[in-house]
Amino acid sequence: MENRNTNPLGTEKIGSLLMKFAIPSIIAMLVSSLYNIVDQFFIGRSVGMLGNAATNVAFPLSITCTALALLCGIGGAANFNLAMGRKEKEKAVSFAGGAIGMMLLAGLVLTIVVSLFLKPMMIAFGATDNVLDYALTYTGITSLGFPFLIVTTGGSNLIRADGSPKYSMICTLTGAIINTILDPLFIFTFDMGMAGAAWATIIGQIVSGIMVLGYLTRFKTVHIPLKSLLPSKTSWIPILTLGIAPFFNQMAMMVVQIVMNNTLTYYGGQSSYGSEIPMACAGIISKVGMIFFAIVIGISQGIQPIISFNYGAGNGKRVKETYKKALTAAIIISTVAFLLFQFFPREIISIFGSGSEEYFTFAEKFFRIYLFFTFINGIQPITANTFTSIGKSGKGVFLSLTRQIIFLLPLLIILPIFMGIDGVMYSAPVADGIAAVFSAWFIWKEFKIIDKQMPN
Repeated sequence: MENRNTNPLGTEKIGSLLMKFAIPSIIAMLVSSLYNIVDQFFIGRSVGMLGNAATNVAFPLSITCTALALLCGIGGAANFNLAMGRKEKEKAVSFAGGAIGMMLLAGLVLTIVVSLFLKPMMIAFGATDNVLDYALTYTGITSLGFPFLIVTTGGSNLIRADGSPKYSMICTLTGAIINTILDPLFIFTFDMGMAGAAWATIIGQIVSGIMVLGYLTRFKTVHIPLKSLLPSKTSWIPILTLGIAPFFNQMAMMVVQIVMNNTLTYYGGQSSYGSEIPMACAGIISKVGMIFFAIVIGISQGIQPIISFNYGAGNGKRVKETYKKALTAAIIISTVAFLLFQFFPREIISIFGSGSEEYFTFAEKFFRIYLFFTFINGIQPITANTFTSIGKSGKGVFLSLTRQIIFLLPLLIILPIFMGIDGVMYSAPVADGIAAVFSAWFIWKEFKIIDKQMPN
């Protein structure tokens, strides 16, 4: 793995590389999403609508874990591959080790913070009086698994960067299978309710985390000594610089989720639906949308080692080809998801339990409007991660913020003032459309620069 002439990242067909790296990444992200989906499925059939609403209240913390994982994992992996492309193996070692150290520290700190401020967090995240106890039970237990969740999600990026995408997939898949088996056992057989779903989740996460840590001690391309895990300006700052874009994207999702929860509670209470129906529906839509988005994020993560290495090696043609093929795949998948959301919303919502006719009517409307621009939602994350992969974190950060913070968040606050609860639904497609236009313009300008700097 010393240069572009011997490294398959620099020589192998782009289509083959995308299959090799993107598919395991997609599967890993999908499986990771299943933790929440499986919990939602069994909770909906045991606890009911209030349980589904509770998982939606807890969801911002799951997003926070993903944010910290991507901050360390993508930041570390991008720097690792850029260094390997430039034949700077010692720097590559420090980036891989530094990323592992950051993940472990971030997970421990988050668990402690949540344990100290659990109740005020749940209230701030939109828990109503009827939902609060369920949210406290579920989140109080799942927070214990945060270090393992962060290590699994973030470490998978490093494993892919080392050329072992299948193993990263197996780690995540193993945890999800364990969760799927234990969920009905704990919830129904042992009658543990929300606590059962939570314990099933963290047991799966612990197993996955241990498997990832096991691999990180035996990297294929470099040896990672324990001392490289310690804080270091030379490794941690570059990791933070390149990981900040996906971090901001996820944290923006968390902020949006919190604002949306509180907006739905407030304006739902003023509507005929009440507060709980919109909250429960939003929770399901968030989880279902996460399945689609997991595929797109998987593609964007899968292209990272290919783009980083070839950009570091000065091969602009392969950088552009990788982006275009990844975007094409994302648009095709996004279009399929769009058709499902538009034509089968009731069938999808029914998977997660029963409810009143009013509940299903609201859910169908929410699905069709909120997810209307799904078919173009792959453009922004793939473009943002491309900029991160070539070391231009500033542009990556800006694009990561366009959809969630710059456009969606203000719309979530402003539109409901004039449209009531319908304003929440219409805010998303407006933000999606504008963010896609910005992303397309940015990457077009960047490709012109690459053509001048790397004409090969």
